[in-house]
Amino acid sequence: MSGAPAEGFATAAATRAYAASAGGSCAPGHYSDFPGSGARLSSIGIGTFPGEASAEADRRIAGIIERGVCSGINVIDTAAHYRYGRSARAAGEGLRAALRRGIAREAVYLVSKGGFLLYPDGPPADPQQWFRDEIVTRGLGTAADLASGTHLLTPEYIRYQLDLSRDWLGVHTLDAFLVDQPEVHVAHCGKPQMLKKLEAVFRVLEEAVRDGTIRHYGVSSFHAFRVHTDEALFLSLVSLLGLAQKAASAVHGDRAAHHFALIQMPFNQAMPEGFTRFNQVTGQGNEASTLQAARQLKVYVMASHTLLKGHLGQQSLAAVGRAMPGLPGAAARAIQFNRSTPGLGTTLVGLSTPAHLDDVLAVACVAPIERANYLALYEQA
Repeated sequence: MSGAPAEGFATAAATRAYAASAGGSCAPGHYSDFPGSGARLSSIGIGTFPGEASAEADRRIAGIIERGVCSGINVIDTAAHYRYGRSARAAGEGLRAALRRGIAREAVYLVSKGGFLLYPDGPPADPQQWFRDEIVTRGLGTAADLASGTHLLTPEYIRYQLDLSRDWLGVHTLDAFLVDQPEVHVAHCGKPQMLKKLEAVFRVLEEAVRDGTIRHYGVSSFHAFRVHTDEALFLSLVSLLGLAQKAASAVHGDRAAHHFALIQMPFNQAMPEGFTRFNQVTGQGNEASTLQAARQLKVYVMASHTLLKGHLGQQSLAAVGRAMPGLPGAAARAIQFNRSTPGLGTTLVGLSTPAHLDDVLAVACVAPIERANYLALYEQA
């Protein structure tokens, strides 16, 4: 990072002003309300996972962030380990460029994630020696804590990756920090122990809220919110909120509110379980899909895998293609399908090619599909 970190965090006033200015060319319905805060987040966010680990890819991603933020996309998603840590640094460069052009820090919602091992210099020749030198000797975890050879769910490691993310993005405060795929630990130590580890991590994140280094936290998962209730990898939103409340009480006092406010999960035409599978309860006497339950529980949902690793950029389901003849290709249709889904706040699109940002901005200028027409897609499919 160069220079002092940018102060501030996304606010209702700044994001609403942003929607009227930088987002002025975007269609009605392009922004979603974040529960509780009143902030307005773009229905499409820029992800930073794809791209080779090179200086040229860094420049491309920084340029995509700058242009996107100046064109109505005010959600940026990254993780400490993406592209060996290069993605967060590139996103920081792009953000600083946008700030120099007059975008307020308070207008942009920044998300990072932690949990997976970070290899800043690429995969080490001797992973075990690297782990001893970089993790064990620094008090970030032990071999017994390591799941699948790739993931740590220790308070010390999560705090470390949170601080790295802030430094690389060049900000004092992250709007959200997510625990990335904690279900990896179920096979390693069993679900009860994984939940115990998660509660300890949530305490660290509540401490980060207290210290002003994050505003919200949550969980990003590949499996946990899509599978059936009786599967080992399943995570209940109500149980996660319960863990968060216990963590908040331990950190702030018995009556303090928790700051668990966000989840990420895969969602697209081929992976619609977040909308179609009723696997959650809300504590209000009903069963619901994850998207429905999250809405009732005031948890914001971001979709990952919008383009299914590029496959949905090449072809759409027949019903989706028929419903969106005016959009310029399968990628735009995939984005429009997701952002039109009831209960889904922001759909993330991983970008490392500047031309692909054109698809994102083209969709932002089109209103989401009407609810009745969206539901009809499932009947046709």
